[in-house]
Amino acid sequence: MGKVTGFLEHGRSERPYRPIEERVRHWREFVVPLGDEGTREQAARCMDCGIPFCHNGCPVNNQIPDWNDLVYRSDWREALVNLHSTNNFPEFTGRICPAPCEEACVLNINDDAVAIKTIECAIVDKGFEEGWVQPQPAAARTGKRVAVVGSGPAGMAAAQQLARAGHDVVLLEKEDRIGGLLRYGIPDFKMEKHLIDRRMAQMAAEGVTFRTDAHVGVNVDVEELVASHDAVVLTGGAEAPRDLAGTPGRDLDGIHFAMDFLPQQNRINAGDPAPSGRIEAVGRKLVVIGGGDTGSDCIGTSTRQGAARIVQLEIFDEPDENPDLSLVWPYWPRRLRISSSQKEGSEQRYEIETTAFLADSAGRVRALATREVRFEPGKGFVPVPGSEDEIEADLVLLAMGFSGPVRAGMIDTLGVALDARGNVEADTESYRTSRDKVFAAGDMRRGQSLVVWAIREGRQCAHAVDAFLTGRPSELPR
Repeated sequence: MGKVTGFLEHGRSERPYRPIEERVRHWREFVVPLGDEGTREQAARCMDCGIPFCHNGCPVNNQIPDWNDLVYRSDWREALVNLHSTNNFPEFTGRICPAPCEEACVLNINDDAVAIKTIECAIVDKGFEEGWVQPQPAAARTGKRVAVVGSGPAGMAAAQQLARAGHDVVLLEKEDRIGGLLRYGIPDFKMEKHLIDRRMAQMAAEGVTFRTDAHVGVNVDVEELVASHDAVVLTGGAEAPRDLAGTPGRDLDGIHFAMDFLPQQNRINAGDPAPSGRIEAVGRKLVVIGGGDTGSDCIGTSTRQGAARIVQLEIFDEPDENPDLSLVWPYWPRRLRISSSQKEGSEQRYEIETTAFLADSAGRVRALATREVRFEPGKGFVPVPGSEDEIEADLVLLAMGFSGPVRAGMIDTLGVALDARGNVEADTESYRTSRDKVFAAGDMRRGQSLVVWAIREGRQCAHAVDAFLTGRPSELPR
């Protein structure tokens, strides 16, 4: 695939970033494309490896060697067709997916993996630039009505696939704009929102109806929705945040969930007025609790707002930068990954537990009481004696991930069965819940996960719903 000797002749090159001093002054994307020739050179590194483990590493089963070969041969249009055959939104995954495909790359065993994510993004961006991405409306309508609840990547994928199968699809979103966490949560500097808007235009031309400010279970009656549609697909995500409830001082002013903070900046960037009581990091001594992507998003946003200092706390130990891949390949390794936001100016501290939040005289948080911990099998996190400390802070953001879907409202009213972790129970073949004609996919079904898993589940769920509605095997790809 690609050039037979390409991996011997070319090293890995990724898209460079704009300089830190430049990019922190605005909210736009700052990744610089490699250009056609640079991307072709990277595609040439794809090996004729026999068994492309990248297929297994990619949840949507992208045919990576095939479109690498097409890019190397400058057949960009056919590469786009191939890429879209498995992935509805490669412009999303090419920007915010952590690229498990690259960890599974055979070349990654003893060299640098093929820059798969970079090539994927280049293909779809070129497709839009050339006008190759066009609506694909169904040749005939079935007359079946489907409501998809939740407009994140799972909901968008399910809605688009079902519309292409000829069903009448309405995509409902509780917020004022379509996109879920892609719209409100992911910072604009990681993914600009016009990318969502242009996909919405394609989907609208394919027959999808968008309905915003429609909070099912709150201002939209659940049972009426089910009764008026032939199928209902639940793709509302896993939005219940993990908390430090019970920690002394948790209710102090100045302590907020990350998802109360991040969407405010998304809205302001979209032209909305700043909300009253806005959470803002300018001039603040910020502590972010949680070492994952959401924590990094808080850091990058706070840096651009003008935070005075940023400290990020992680309860787990610091991973190796270069772990022994022979122990885990082709699976996802636990390795040290420093995000672009972390590089912009923040301090990372590992194996730190918050024991209390301390107040100033006005009842606002002024510091965190902390201690070091070590994880011991069978015991959990064990405190290190004598390691107690205080970290000064007048703003704290909780970014420890999500425990599952919000149950109040839609889920409780539907009465659907839940799995042991509190997610909506449905298998990965039928995607059917315990309620007749109600389906579930994405994070609402599997729990907190990646954008690429959401797209996969949305597509597979659409396949199952189409078969349910027509009573015959679906022609939609899984």
